[in-house]
Amino acid sequence: MELQAVLMAAGGGSRMTDLTYNTPKAMLPVGNKPLMWYPLNLLERMGFEEVIVITTKEVQKMMSTDPKMKLDVKMKLDVVCIQEDGDMGTADALRHIQQKIKTDILVVSCDLITDVALHEVVDLFRAHNATLAMLMSKAHEFTETVPGQKGKKKTAEQRDFVGVDQSGKRLLFMANEADLEDGLSIRKSIMRKHPRMHIKTGLVDAHLYCLKKAVVDFLADNKQNPLKLCECFIISTPNSALPASLSLLFFPHPELLISSRDEPLLQLAQDRSCWNDHRGDMSEAYHGGKLRCYVHIMDEGPCYRVNTLAAYIEANRLAPKLFEEVPVHPSAVISERCQMGSDSYIGAMCQIADKTSIKRSTIGNSTTVKEKVKVANSIIMHGVTIEEGCNIQGSVICSNAVIGRGADLKYCLVGNGQQIEPEGKDHWHEHTP
Repeated sequence: MELQAVLMAAGGGSRMTDLTYNTPKAMLPVGNKPLMWYPLNLLERMGFEEVIVITTKEVQKMMSTDPKMKLDVKMKLDVVCIQEDGDMGTADALRHIQQKIKTDILVVSCDLITDVALHEVVDLFRAHNATLAMLMSKAHEFTETVPGQKGKKKTAEQRDFVGVDQSGKRLLFMANEADLEDGLSIRKSIMRKHPRMHIKTGLVDAHLYCLKKAVVDFLADNKQNPLKLCECFIISTPNSALPASLSLLFFPHPELLISSRDEPLLQLAQDRSCWNDHRGDMSEAYHGGKLRCYVHIMDEGPCYRVNTLAAYIEANRLAPKLFEEVPVHPSAVISERCQMGSDSYIGAMCQIADKTSIKRSTIGNSTTVKEKVKVANSIIMHGVTIEEGCNIQGSVICSNAVIGRGADLKYCLVGNGQQIEPEGKDHWHEHTP
């Protein structure tokens, strides 16, 4: 492949710590597969044969024993471990692997689940010789009730303001609502070049990027700038559509980021061509800009960042349907007297007893469900034991938990390895370590 693939799988899942306290985000079960399986599958379907995986030693150890990772993933995984307690963002992680980067790169987050036509992003990157091309999707309004949050005021998500040109493809600026103290300011020079700019809200950064190799080199050479990846390209400032670091260091000499060996030929072809990327003025293509960012906005189809509890619940509903999973794993043992809905999924080595009812739920691997148990609208992770006569509704039960006989759980979040006493009646409660 002309691009090297990089999977970011070291994030701690700070927005859903109840789930990631004992299980790293990358290995959280979604549809009975590790979360990181989904972006790896996306890359494999697109023809990649090797992926650099930036992760922690804990995740690496879990990857080596997980059957889905061992059997389903055929690509070569070049695993690079970083410190587990380090606060290393995407830019820092790319600095860490700079010596391994030989070409332009495709960076994907481990929490992305999508069936996007990946060539849409790559083609933008190629066609415009872009510095960056990224994927965004429409924001999702999750409708499922989140366990443990009854009566809690929903935290308002800070909106992103995304500016694109008339084509809807060239990214001109991106600013978060939290960073705007006195309103949204756009420099006149940008407005002169793009008088019909579209400002969009309701979009989510999918954390899938095509990047020039020179960007990684720049990050490695400027370790004193602790910026997030997107901040290395786009920010709404009085100076430009680029961040202060790039504006001050590179804007006078943007050719420093254009290091492709084919660049002279590309520039010659552009100079001798009558093609232009815009209308309305006589300026040269791209208005002479050397740093070019593009965005593919996915209007339809699934595209989720599984980085909150609400998104995790929704992903467990979506993922099995997306990949047409068989409802019951062949190794699971299910009683003929079990009532199972068509929208439920039973994992490997499960044992489901008589007179049980499982509806709109996911049951993880090696889970035991005893007699007269009702499970509805719930996610049961791996190795859970549910004793006889329990009623579980709208809940998330983390791995290795034990639910005592006759317990009645409604919209509960039970932490990893926790035990619920027999006959326990916990409504809208949260059991965490």
